[in-house]
Amino acid sequence: MPFTEAKEHAPGCLHQIFAEPYAAFDNGVPERQLHLRIALQALLEAPMREGRLTLRVIHGWENGGCAPEDLRHGDHALGKTADLRAIAERYQQALDRLAPLPGEADSLLAEPLASAIAGAEADGLEVDSETRDNPARWPAFPRGLSLYTFFKVYHRLTYGEDEAYRSIRCNTPEGSREIHEFHLEEGEFAIVRPAADEPGECVLVLHVGQLEPLSELLEMAHIRP
Repeated sequence: MPFTEAKEHAPGCLHQIFAEPYAAFDNGVPERQLHLRIALQALLEAPMREGRLTLRVIHGWENGGCAPEDLRHGDHALGKTADLRAIAERYQQALDRLAPLPGEADSLLAEPLASAIAGAEADGLEVDSETRDNPARWPAFPRGLSLYTFFKVYHRLTYGEDEAYRSIRCNTPEGSREIHEFHLEEGEFAIVRPAADEPGECVLVLHVGQLEPLSELLEMAHIRP
């Protein structure tokens, strides 16, 4: 099994800033607000300034459901903090009108999963229906562990998580990525960025229900693009 594709609790760039990043954002830490502001500035300011930050709003999973084909998302360029407030207002207007939310079908998990399975089968690996339908079994085929890793991130962003911060290293078709995942009173979100400060696109991922809290959080953090 290709377990080198991804590793949770792997050191990332915040380990260069904080002696103990896993404890830096706990509610009992007096400096947690300062730590959070420093972390967000370190993770988001340069990508926002350089025009390589995308906001990814996920939706579609509800009532415990987590089928890959049901997960939808909308991608939006994020060039300044005020953009997030405007995007949040557009989504809220759609919710208020019970209108469809922006979304691209099957592109986050379903299509990459089908592609990975097709590649595995082309190489002679049999992928049975139980493996296809059980995310915990995806690591049995190449690229499956990275897909399972992102599945867990999207699931935690949708349904919540007790751990305040998590750092993940994951190989993707675009290259090696760090996933910085936050579950805080102020908001729940993940930041996917190139590992080791390599050039590349960054993605700020959150559930549609977190748009308003994150707008307030970024304003508090004084992100300066």
